Parts: sequence; C-alpha cells; structure tokens
Amino acid sequence: MVKKKPALMIAVVLLTLVCLVPDATAQGKGSHIFTSPALGAKFVLIPAGTFMMGSPGSEAGRDDDDGPYHQVTISRPFYMQTTEVTQGQWKRVMGDNHSHFSICGDDCPVEYVSWEDVQGFIKKLNSMERTDKYRLPTEAQWEYAARAGTTTRFHAGNSDDDLLRAGWLNSNSASKTHPVGQKMSNSWGLYDMHGNVYEWLQDWFLLYAAGSLTDPRQGRHRD
Repeated sequence: MVKKKPALMIAVVLLTLVCLVPDATAQGKGSHIFTSPALGAKFVLIPAGTFMMGSPGSEAGRDDDDGPYHQVTISRPFYMQTTEVTQGQWKRVMGDNHSHFSICGDDCPVEYVSWEDVQGFIKKLNSMERTDKYRLPTEAQWEYAARAGTTTRFHAGNSDDDLLRAGWLNSNSASKTHPVGQKMSNSWGLYDMHGNVYEWLQDWFLLYAAGSLTDPRQGRHRD
C-alpha cells in the first residue's frame, strides 16, 4: 500500500486514536460502534485478522521503505476513531489550539502538535474518562485499518483518480487542510486514511523485517 500522502508538504502532524478493549467487550452484541463521551468522537471496531503489510516491489509509486512486503497478523480487535482528531476535539480536552490552519475551524484536523503533545492529550483524555484504553495506533494497526481488507494501492483502488476520491492532496487541496470526513471512507468506515495531513503513530520508524509477524511494534516502543 502506498503510504499516506499529505495535502501539504510541510511539517503538519495530527493523530487518530485507537481504544483497546477486552476481547469479550469487542465481540459483544451491539458493540461495533461507540462514541467517546469526552470527545464526542465515533469509534468503529476493527476486527482481528491477517494482511500483507508494505508494498510489492512492482507497485507504482512505491518508496524504498515500503518493503519488504510481508505478512502481519493483528491478534486482537480494537476500536479506531473514524476521523482524525479535530481542532474542536483537541480544544475540548486541552483548552487550546495551536494549529497553523486554525481558521479552517473546529471540524478540521488538529495539526502542528508534537508526539509529546499528543501523549499529553491522550493522558488527559484517559483521565477525563477514567480509563487507560486510549492511545495512538502502531504502524501495523494503522495500515491494517487503512487497507480495510483491500490489496490495491489505495483503499479506493489503484488509479490516481481513486486516490483523489479518497483524500486531499497537493493537487486538490488548494494548499490547506479540509474538514474531516468529506472524502470517501474505506469499507470499515474510516475517513482521510489518505491525504489531508500526516498522522502520528505510537511506535518508531524502522525498516520492515522480513518474514511473518504478529502484532509488530517498529523499533523501540514509545509508551
């Protein structure tokens, strides 16, 4: 899979949250969607499963660090927020907003936040809801959720037109961020998995290892 292509080639970062739950809860009737009381954000259940991570060597637009193409198993279901965290949601938790594109409004993704800023946000969100279940996704969880069972370049298909249907890019964003959830979602109901801006992950960047893996965490985990 060709990795997330940002709308803007600048140091803009944001986050999508995952919420870890006991297996029995995740498999319970009626538990495929829940709304965070503090954020007002919707989360959908991502099932456990196995997928091919990275990109095959022949895939168009592939970067050198998109390989080796290898099998990964996600052994436990988890919930993922259906959109990137918005500026309005950030303000509900942190009380401030340092986004460069603040004029875009509360429905636009929060950006210009560091990984440490994000950890502070998550810590406060967990405290507000008296839980410890919220955190960033690992790279494997993120790509598994972004693919949503597909094997094409993008979750919408293989062509550049498919990518434009799924995300805001340099060619269609007018060099600014856009409100979340306006483009085509993937089949698991997740939006903006391509484009708009970069997203933080929980683990470090590291070149992929060859061979099959279960629940990999790249490099030294940053918990």
